[in-house]
Amino acid sequence: MATLSEAVFPNLDALTYSRHPLHSAERDWPETNCYLDVWIEVLPALGVPPEACLSYSVTQDFEGDQFTFFKVPLEDLETLYGLRVTELAIYDRVETHVSEQIKRGRLSLVEVDSFYLPDTHGVGYRQAHGKTTIAPNWIDLENRRMDYFHGLGLHRLAGDDFDGVFQRSMPADALPFLPYTEFVKLPKQQLVPSELLSRSLQTMQRHLRRRPAKNPVAAFADVFPEQVALVAERSFEFFHLYAFNTLRQLGANYELFGAYLTWLKANGIEGLENAESAAAQISTTCKTVQFQLARAVMRKKFDKLQPALAPAVESWDVLMQELDNRFGKLQEKAA
Repeated sequence: MATLSEAVFPNLDALTYSRHPLHSAERDWPETNCYLDVWIEVLPALGVPPEACLSYSVTQDFEGDQFTFFKVPLEDLETLYGLRVTELAIYDRVETHVSEQIKRGRLSLVEVDSFYLPDTHGVGYRQAHGKTTIAPNWIDLENRRMDYFHGLGLHRLAGDDFDGVFQRSMPADALPFLPYTEFVKLPKQQLVPSELLSRSLQTMQRHLRRRPAKNPVAAFADVFPEQVALVAERSFEFFHLYAFNTLRQLGANYELFGAYLTWLKANGIEGLENAESAAAQISTTCKTVQFQLARAVMRKKFDKLQPALAPAVESWDVLMQELDNRFGKLQEKAA
């Protein structure tokens, strides 16, 4: 029988766990997306600030039918935290591989069906099937129990949910579904705060050079009413999918970027107030427009949608100008 002492983080227990402030219910977007939500909780478990890796947010673009599904680049995780994330080959039972990695002090990131995750109660649990990512911290194969990072924290499942997540009830002759799985090699030590800050600033400058050449919020606003008119002809469930992949991804992305700027300020980087305000404006505008989107779909009236995005369009331009001004000065000073 596996005990919590055999967990990757043995000091954490799902029954007493407290979520990170980036997942506070007071935020515009307490949940972001399944992959990043895992890291927001895993990184503090390692004793490092998750805010330090959020500068990649400035590279988000409008992809025509959605905003970029934002994920921390793996090279950033290694540069900032010494984490090495590699694909885990699945050739046996998934839970057997996960258990082996936990014994070696490593996390696994596993794609599973959210239908069996009790932390989604009231949203998807036992109601809808969907792909999502979890990171098991502790697993007990014999008693079919597991603590796992997902969504807003660390959770526990057992019994039939355990069997469902790992497809243990499938017929013997069924074709196996082999999920995409990564494993994480943890570092022996972390950077001192000053070096973490320095590397984070360098990462920010690199991402600024990779940002979209044109305002992606403006590109979205141009096609927003036309897209919503088509969404209004679909089921209301499709509305939720559209909103998640557009307004939610945009708003949550820049709320997190605002958290990155706040972290920089707390670490002595001055002159970011206007940039913080611009990032916050993008987030709050998206939240407001999401409510307007629901009304537009119900009423079949779409003419007010593009103007409603105007504050976010303007704020993206302001934000990028502020970042160019501030981080350009940092580069000059370093030279």
